Amino acid sequence: MLNASKSMSILSGACPYLARTGLSALEGLSARGLSTSAAGQARCSVCPGHTGQSALLAKASECPVVGPSIRAQDAAASKHAIPASCPFAKGDTAAASSTPAERASSGTTAAVSKQQQQQLGASAGPASHGSREATFDYEGMYQAKLAKKHADKSYRYFNNINRLAQRYPQAHTANASNIVTVWCSNDYLGQSKNPVVTDAMKMALDTYGAGAGGTRNIAGNSALHLRLEAELAQLHRKEAALVFSSCFVANDATISTLCSALPDCVIFSDKMNHASMIQGIRNSRARKHVFDHNDLAHLEQLLAQYPRSTPKMIAFESVYSMSGTVGRIPEICALARKYGAITFLDEVHAVGMYGPHGAGVAEHYDYEASLHAAPGQRIAGSVLDQVDIVTGTLGKAFGIVGGYIAASSSLVDMVRSYAPGFIFTTSLPPPINAGAVASIQYLHASQRERFLQQTHTRELKADLAAAGIPVVPNPSHIVPVLVGDAERAKMASDMLLAKHNIYVQSINYPTVPVGEERLRITPSPGHDGFMRARLVAALDSVWATLGLRRTADWAREGGRCGVGESRAHSELHVGWKRGVEHVWEDHQLKQAHDAELARKGGVAIKPAIPETVQQVISATMA
Repeated sequence: MLNASKSMSILSGACPYLARTGLSALEGLSARGLSTSAAGQARCSVCPGHTGQSALLAKASECPVVGPSIRAQDAAASKHAIPASCPFAKGDTAAASSTPAERASSGTTAAVSKQQQQQLGASAGPASHGSREATFDYEGMYQAKLAKKHADKSYRYFNNINRLAQRYPQAHTANASNIVTVWCSNDYLGQSKNPVVTDAMKMALDTYGAGAGGTRNIAGNSALHLRLEAELAQLHRKEAALVFSSCFVANDATISTLCSALPDCVIFSDKMNHASMIQGIRNSRARKHVFDHNDLAHLEQLLAQYPRSTPKMIAFESVYSMSGTVGRIPEICALARKYGAITFLDEVHAVGMYGPHGAGVAEHYDYEASLHAAPGQRIAGSVLDQVDIVTGTLGKAFGIVGGYIAASSSLVDMVRSYAPGFIFTTSLPPPINAGAVASIQYLHASQRERFLQQTHTRELKADLAAAGIPVVPNPSHIVPVLVGDAERAKMASDMLLAKHNIYVQSINYPTVPVGEERLRITPSPGHDGFMRARLVAALDSVWATLGLRRTADWAREGGRCGVGESRAHSELHVGWKRGVEHVWEDHQLKQAHDAELARKGGVAIKPAIPETVQQVISATMA
């Protein structure tokens, strides 16, 4: 043993592995002969999670002195059978000794056979991934994940729907002659086909070309970028704004950048927040708390755990897109002031839609003051003024694409300077910027589109209630029709499209909780009374055919997500003002109507639907 120890001591000076290993450990390894027998290591290369080597032996295999001894032991060990503990052995060695065809017929995969052959028939040689492991079955993993989606009925099918600019809200399917009515677009106000918007885009295309040429850092900060950001800052009465490629990127980049920079930041997130905010919170690696939707008591309980000096952010939305509920903005801002937090408000589904100028729900709380204040002027004490960071999209009510934040100039500049999601992404191209500027300016002045959209929403909700079709109660423009089953929600959507030429996409998990699957309907200014009557009749027919629960059925079962529940109970989570049914109140709709009459010289406000579309609909019905 003395000679062995002396030899080990000498060798350790020349070997990078042995030099990092204690002498006593080396003596122990020498005495044991670095055994890698099947019994000693319980080795099974076909067992998930087993590599066939301990970490110590794997490292020792790299040593030019010890490595050959290990490989010699491996060669001897390969003669042994697979351990009985292996789940693939099934108590015998049949799987190891059978032919590939026999293994295939018995359900043993080819990948397992290859692993066993490598393990049992490997010749002595250098240790490597190629000799000790089979290649991971990537395609098998993809297929297994998809099979899971199919099994729980959450697999997403995308329909071939091609919206027609001159026939909005009409579209054609894969067959261009098959015309359908779209009832689920987020182009809420039809701005994507507004000539004011498309003309501005065409002019920019002819002047500046199609693409941006790269990031703003590389390709330059164009005048159209600066013009768009100035319009957004003015719209939200903030000092500055910053434009991103999408609002998903804006939310992710802003939250992750800001909250990773704030020392020991804590984030408080509404349970129903969008995936983009959840992703930003995850990427920030900040501590987080999730509060129940619109539950102020729960939020305050969580906030109270921390001193005011701890940096905090409260992240929430104004209009929640799948339920139509509205965030309790004034109350949340009050809690933020009380506990020293900043507020992050996502107005994605509200910009363009609410407020006298389309700045969102925060503006709508101070409707009269916003109506008469100069553009861009700060309204001290207003709800919008109390919100620290507003995020929005250009891709929904504004009809284009892109996202943005609006906040103080220092916060915006910090995000601009540090956020990878902004710095390293190709900027929005000139036609997009120009179209967005035109759309924001148009909706700042025009109330026509908001008036029509809101009145059409009210009328549809009333008609569905009369037919017993269960609508999740809310005060906004979203019309979620509860189905409560993923498979039947998809069947209802397919039936509407195939039998009634009506396109309404089904919404399943994980977008909504299991058991709350729904159809999400969004009326637009272009949906007239004739279209609405067809939709209600089609839904009534589908509900009868599939035997789906109506409002009374949900009530007998105790209700779900507000359907079949008392108004007092549903108001706990729908948001907005207690006792007020709609965000757009009657007197505000009247003001919008009268303003449009005056602006247009007394011309009646009605959906601008070409006669050709009415003829197509009539022909379809016949």
